[in-house]
Amino acid sequence: MTKPKYVYHGSGKKLEGDKLIPKKATDLGENPDNLLEGIYASDWKEDAIIMDILSCKGVRSAGSHVEKNKVEEIIYDGWPQQDYFWLYILQSKKFESRPRGSHQYISLTPVKPEKIERLAVKDYIHLVRRATEEEKKKWFGKYEHKIGKK
Repeated sequence: MTKPKYVYHGSGKKLEGDKLIPKKATDLGENPDNLLEGIYASDWKEDAIIMDILSCKGVRSAGSHVEKNKVEEIIYDGWPQQDYFWLYILQSKKFESRPRGSHQYISLTPVKPEKIERLAVKDYIHLVRRATEEEKKKWFGKYEHKIGKK
């Protein structure tokens, strides 16, 4: 897989300063690929936008559901309570594929964005959905010990 020229990182918060700073990803499943302190990015813009929405103020619990080669992004608790989020376009020079061969990349050092876009949540909210009551019960049953009883 050829390294792309740019990767994308999203955030519900606007960058303070001129560089993104590495930090630990929050992953309830403690995925070993997300335990490093780094700047996590994707070569797939839509993936970064989805992560932006899931990191918005008001979203307390969200995750991916994979079934029959289809991935759905589901919000289990809360809903975005902000109007905008930020997409950072980054040169891929300082990024390595994580895990190898995937669309995810990581930089272990600070990175200055090439470009920053402010996007409206309402224009992309269709990329995620609310969990059904049955999905919520299953999710909170699995992760209750890590997020507290809801």
